[in-house]
Amino acid sequence: MGIINTTPDSFSDGGKFYRPDGSVLGIFERCAQLIDEGADILDIGGESTRPGATPLPLEEELARVLPVVRHAVRLGVPVSVDTYKPEVMQAVLDLGADIINDIWALRQEGAHEVVSLHPTCGVCLMHMHREPTTMQVSPMTGNVPEQVLDFLKKSAAQLEALGVDRSRIVLDPGIGFGKTVAQNFSLLARQRELLAAGYPVLAGWSRKSSLAAVVNDSLASVATLDVTDRMVPSVAAALLAVDRGARVVRVHDVRETVQALKVWSAAC
Repeated sequence: MGIINTTPDSFSDGGKFYRPDGSVLGIFERCAQLIDEGADILDIGGESTRPGATPLPLEEELARVLPVVRHAVRLGVPVSVDTYKPEVMQAVLDLGADIINDIWALRQEGAHEVVSLHPTCGVCLMHMHREPTTMQVSPMTGNVPEQVLDFLKKSAAQLEALGVDRSRIVLDPGIGFGKTVAQNFSLLARQRELLAAGYPVLAGWSRKSSLAAVVNDSLASVATLDVTDRMVPSVAAALLAVDRGARVVRVHDVRETVQALKVWSAAC
């Protein structure tokens, strides 16, 4: 899953493909580039969900996302949209998007209805502790893998109760969303336990600060590892996630991740 950020403030590539004048040409080119590099899915997002991010007004998110979705649905790969707003979900599904990727796991009012009334769309349910403005102020405590699995199982069951076939559901443990560095890596170490729920798992480690913290031995020095220097740790994490059963990896560095997975696959 190749990441397409239409945001000017993403933690990983904020503004690199965003055009303040409203032009989306750079993002169109990025879509084609990621497909050429081997992306099987494009994941388009208009609102930054980095720690401390403030909510984006609905109309601004629609203005950022809809032109890119209109373009992407013609490129021959499934299109996912990273949003928690029911209005955005409905708008992108009407344009032909295939997957809703929701960091809130459809907990916003009206989100369940949009997804459950669509006959075929896929949905990714992610675990998030608290919400983006506060999730890292007071991270989780206790047995994090067990809590995450319990939340995701209940979220999926609620969706199935509304008539959504389980084959449409993917689970994401939410790396970095209200967890400490150690807790994030406990989710990777125990990732196979998430498979017990019976759903495919999506892993989103790409360029996360936990990787920088491990490489630099300290969260205090995270800022000294530029996001572009997080490519090798990100690829390593994606490879470990797939080796532990993840069916989807959400990444910025598609070409490098595809190459690594080809080597892994050759040895399996």
